[in-house]
Amino acid sequence: MISKSLPLALLPLLPQVSAWGTLGHDTVAFIAQSFISNSTAAFAQGILNDTSSAFLANVATWADSYRYTTEGAFSAPLHYIDALDSPPESCNVDYDRDCPEEGCIVSAIANYTTRLQTTNLSATERQKALKWVIHFLGDIHQPLHVENLEIGGNGINVTFDGTATNLHHIWDSNMAEKLIGGYSLEDARTWAGELVQEIETGKWKNQSAGWLTGLDVRNGVDSAMVWATDANSYVCTTVIPQGEAGVEGKELDGAYYDAAIPVIQLQIAKAGYRLAAWLDAIVEAEKGVEHGHGGGGQKRKEFELEDWMVEARRVRRAFGWNCGAEGHRH
Repeated sequence: MISKSLPLALLPLLPQVSAWGTLGHDTVAFIAQSFISNSTAAFAQGILNDTSSAFLANVATWADSYRYTTEGAFSAPLHYIDALDSPPESCNVDYDRDCPEEGCIVSAIANYTTRLQTTNLSATERQKALKWVIHFLGDIHQPLHVENLEIGGNGINVTFDGTATNLHHIWDSNMAEKLIGGYSLEDARTWAGELVQEIETGKWKNQSAGWLTGLDVRNGVDSAMVWATDANSYVCTTVIPQGEAGVEGKELDGAYYDAAIPVIQLQIAKAGYRLAAWLDAIVEAEKGVEHGHGGGGQKRKEFELEDWMVEARRVRRAFGWNCGAEGHRH
């Protein structure tokens, strides 16, 4: 586990995981591919220059690799929003309180949705915008990407299947990979097929329409806040229902895993279904949307390709992952 006193200069050198891990992000993308319209598929394939059967999944984790480049370092704080709430007593997200001037996942979704619709941008910038939208729609559904406590759970030591790790990591990767048995592209395709079936004819058939409540591509901030609030609620009910003390230092592959897995499956399904609807809405929207359009009260949304200094706490959150994490890197 990373020491909380580790010099900030060393943090970017540490191994890292992405929200949901490769398995989760690829599964979200495959679910979206199952629901998007033919015109949206053609739109995305054209921008991505990819007509393969995994055209969205192939770029689903690009944003995590890109943020480790010199050019993309500015985007690290855009993968989360630090909800300054008090779980498990109270879970809530407030845009004005929790999204700083350098941006957060909510403002990033709004910004890159607008940039994707801006036809006078270069092909490279529109492609990046689409990749970010695909990735951030996944990230915002991971409950610990919508929580400030202990750097989104990175500072809470746990074990899983006998291996020392942290709470954030098991929500990103360990629990989903235990359920599915791997994290390959084909594992994700298979899992997506199972979740799509549950959406279309199974246990979520009657509730999936409700997942699109509040979706308005003209107002990315308000739409993303619906998703952020939804994900954040599980911090109180499922992630740490008994507080930090209920998980700190404990083995979580038993009853905790059994309670968490239905939420992970549900959130992955929601993310894919909402991503499909969001991309469809982008394609259907009128052309020529003004750069920066959106609801009132939005903070800085234009994230050009430049570096800026971020406060120490947010750098720690962006790079403060488990330096002793076992196994593969996501």
